[in-house]
Amino acid sequence: MNTIPHWINGAEVTTETTAPVFNPATGAEQARVVLGAAAEVDAAVRAAGAAFESWSESSLSRRVQVMFAFRQLLVEHEEELGRIISAQHGKTVDDARGEITRGREVVEYVCGLGDVLKGSFSDQVSRGVDVHNFRQPLGVVAGITPFNFPAMVPLWMHPVAIATGNTFVLKPSERDPSAANFVAELYRKAGLPDGVFNVVHGGKDAVDAILAHPGIEAVSFVGSTPIAKYVHERATSHGKRVQALGGAKNHAVVLPDADLEFAADHITAGAYGSAGERCMAVSVAVAVGDAADALVAVLERKANEVKVGPGDAPGTDMGPLVTKAAQERVENAVGTAAAQGATVVVDGRGLKIDGHEEGFFTGPSLLDHVTTEMDAYKEELFGPVLAVVRAESLDQAIDLVNANPYGNGTALFTASGEAARRFQRRVRVGMIGINVPVPVPMSYYSFGGWKDSLIGDSPVHGPEGIRFYTRPKVVTTRWPQPAQQVTAGFTFPTSS
Repeated sequence: MNTIPHWINGAEVTTETTAPVFNPATGAEQARVVLGAAAEVDAAVRAAGAAFESWSESSLSRRVQVMFAFRQLLVEHEEELGRIISAQHGKTVDDARGEITRGREVVEYVCGLGDVLKGSFSDQVSRGVDVHNFRQPLGVVAGITPFNFPAMVPLWMHPVAIATGNTFVLKPSERDPSAANFVAELYRKAGLPDGVFNVVHGGKDAVDAILAHPGIEAVSFVGSTPIAKYVHERATSHGKRVQALGGAKNHAVVLPDADLEFAADHITAGAYGSAGERCMAVSVAVAVGDAADALVAVLERKANEVKVGPGDAPGTDMGPLVTKAAQERVENAVGTAAAQGATVVVDGRGLKIDGHEEGFFTGPSLLDHVTTEMDAYKEELFGPVLAVVRAESLDQAIDLVNANPYGNGTALFTASGEAARRFQRRVRVGMIGINVPVPVPMSYYSFGGWKDSLIGDSPVHGPEGIRFYTRPKVVTTRWPQPAQQVTAGFTFPTSS
């Protein structure tokens, strides 16, 4: 049985306590991952702290060169990393390659860090006085990341942190931990010094150790809203900066003037891609007015066309859920929806795949006539379940979206520019798509929602990521001539 170790100071480190890692397509245990706690977190922080002394003083050119090399290695090893992700998460290899690509875009963004980090200079703000500013790294920072994107979400964090001069401790999900170690090896090959990037595997003990460790300056987290609130509260109480991204309930609003084939095609992909295990998955379709019956008919046809199977099988659209517990939770949610009055148009429960009967598979489920009081609407199911809610008008649909406690992503399908403009201005959601179902922004923008989808005010990557991992300094200078007399004053200084 393969054992997945920690990666601390450029070396593999093992501990006695381990946990199973399953293959979701077969249900079989495929590896053991070591579980760290306070001692392993402390060792990683000490290594990162020692590495920070030299890494933070390295030239910007040197740091960017490492990122260029790392980016190329991600390209060269995309297939291998994609298969590692698929084997432990369950998503298709194509989907895994897609997340690697989106993560690599953040690396490409920081390869242009020289322009992003340029400060400003003001000449002669007062007689003989100039002012300039620049940003410096924080120190040792940490990331706590979820199972659903074992490569992409960490890549939203550590390239930005490392390129700006920080050192990093990653605590990935113990459900699919191998991607983190693979990335650590790519960093080594790219020339990153030992200790700059470290991986500590573990559960709550490791998380709590990170949140309380005095040597960690900042913590980045992506996961469920309750845990995001916990992370934010605990880490800030210990004086740390915190990025804490929580859950979502993303709505796709469809107007009667929309191309229903186009809308249904993209909503189906957005709802069932990666088995719905995405914080930006479309989980609610809001059918407005006369669009409802026709939209449901097309969604039903397309849901039945989704090919479910092992993630490494050619032609598979959707793989299994990550764990047996996740499979049971999603299937129970469909049953609860039916009991509460929803119409189960497509029932994905009880799906068995030949040769993979013990895998954690469930098929796409489509629910109609869902109301905002039902559990299927209120809860983040994190599975391949699409709920259709009916609204009489666009304004009613906007009010419905705004009343939801989450505000991560939303989309509008329409042919009307006026409707699109009204929607994007009135809706209280952080990321909006117009005829785009999953509006994840490019790396040079920042990712983050509103309301319970973002705890605090720090989105990830892009300009906000640069700001999060650095501190500003403003320098006011005067270089008087040796013979020049500059009179000091006891009143508050002013410019003149």
